[in-house]
Amino acid sequence: MGKRGRAAVVVLGDIGRSPRMQYHALSLATQASLKVDIVAYGGSDPHAAILKHPSICIYKMAQWPRLMQKLPWLLRYIVLLLKPLFQFLVLLWHLCVKIPAPDVFLVQNPPSVPTLVAVKWASWIRHSAFIVDWHNFGYTLLGLSLGRGSRFVAVYRWFEKHYGQLADGSLCVTKAMQHELAQNWGTRATVLYDQPPEFFHPASMEEKHRLFLKLNKELRHSEGIGDCISHGSKHMRTDDPNDSLITTISEDGVIAKSIRPALVVSSTSWTPDEDFGILLEAAVMYDRRVAAILNEDDSVKEEVLWDEMNNGKQNIYPRLLFVITGKGPEKEKYEQKIKNLHLKRVAFRTMWLSAEDYPSLLGSADLGVCLHTSSSGLDLPMKVVDMFGCGLPVCAASYSCIEELVKVERNGLLFSSSSELADQLLMLFKGFPNACNVLASLRNGTLEERSSAAWATEWEEHAKPLVLEVISRNSS
Repeated sequence: MGKRGRAAVVVLGDIGRSPRMQYHALSLATQASLKVDIVAYGGSDPHAAILKHPSICIYKMAQWPRLMQKLPWLLRYIVLLLKPLFQFLVLLWHLCVKIPAPDVFLVQNPPSVPTLVAVKWASWIRHSAFIVDWHNFGYTLLGLSLGRGSRFVAVYRWFEKHYGQLADGSLCVTKAMQHELAQNWGTRATVLYDQPPEFFHPASMEEKHRLFLKLNKELRHSEGIGDCISHGSKHMRTDDPNDSLITTISEDGVIAKSIRPALVVSSTSWTPDEDFGILLEAAVMYDRRVAAILNEDDSVKEEVLWDEMNNGKQNIYPRLLFVITGKGPEKEKYEQKIKNLHLKRVAFRTMWLSAEDYPSLLGSADLGVCLHTSSSGLDLPMKVVDMFGCGLPVCAASYSCIEELVKVERNGLLFSSSSELADQLLMLFKGFPNACNVLASLRNGTLEERSSAAWATEWEEHAKPLVLEVISRNSS
């Protein structure tokens, strides 16, 4: 079988919410000079670089009917059997019929069932190589909802391990996962650390201003909540259409306002492996502790504090504006909790941003917060990688291998409780915006590390040799 010059990237999920697989597709097309077919679900648009690339084609699969997700709980286990069968047939049809035969299938794991089974079958039928990119373990994610002792979880783990071992090659995201695969799964994997592509970078003042003007209405006004941003100090309110919440235009061009809230960004999938309640509790603690420190008694006092900050008294703690991006099953539950908080110095906004606006938001923020703790304890949060690519320091939830990514007191801090996160917010933002020495130091460390790594470099060194090797071996 000769080489075909094609690769297929397989994601049993929304391709717009699968950044690593998007980057794989771009690298396969640009660095390995292959034509790339992406087989995935629709929902969110991928980055424009994917949509515009002449060598990349996207095939969107039909999804499990939403009506089936609203069945009574007694039918839950029947659905657990029927849904993978439906997905298997749809996936196999696309891999074996809809797309041209590739030299190699590159598949994201998890989900493992039925993805690994379908891709392996397709690789047999089409005489193609088969590479698994291990982002996490699917059985540990299933265990979050069914319990680790469930028979379904045991069966799922068997399929994941068996078909993972049948792959012609494997990539993984951490050294800890590489060790686990080698010792307990009999699978040899190459570590490919996540790195952001070039379009994740610190935003210029002009880019910040354009973004904040675009999001002005969403940032200034909350749905059903009168908070410290939408109904706050007179410094927050303006009728100037060229004036945003964070930036303004002066004689010298676009500048950041001296009196502004600190912008904190967190991206979440609103799932059980990210306890968003920790962030809400930390916000409440920050609000109460600042109130106690400043002895706020009324709104008049609040105006005085803003005026003091404007006059250079840098012992003032700013208002915090948390922008939470993402989609997921627990979003509505937490949005209702946010409405019931009634905080004086903290506000929340939840939104979904385009693939172009999301990097701009990260590059414009003051701090990132990551709540990801990993169902297996062996993967790393891509959202932190993206934040670092934009020069954004991070406070991240601590777990077993997170220090492979977050270097404490260099590019971020780790927390294990809501109280610890609240302490970090107080420490980092004291004296905002001009006298936050620790925050400035973390940002400098993030920028220094950003300059030393790039996705294209990592992919060229670690992934490309594996891809070319399995293609060559399979075609000979």
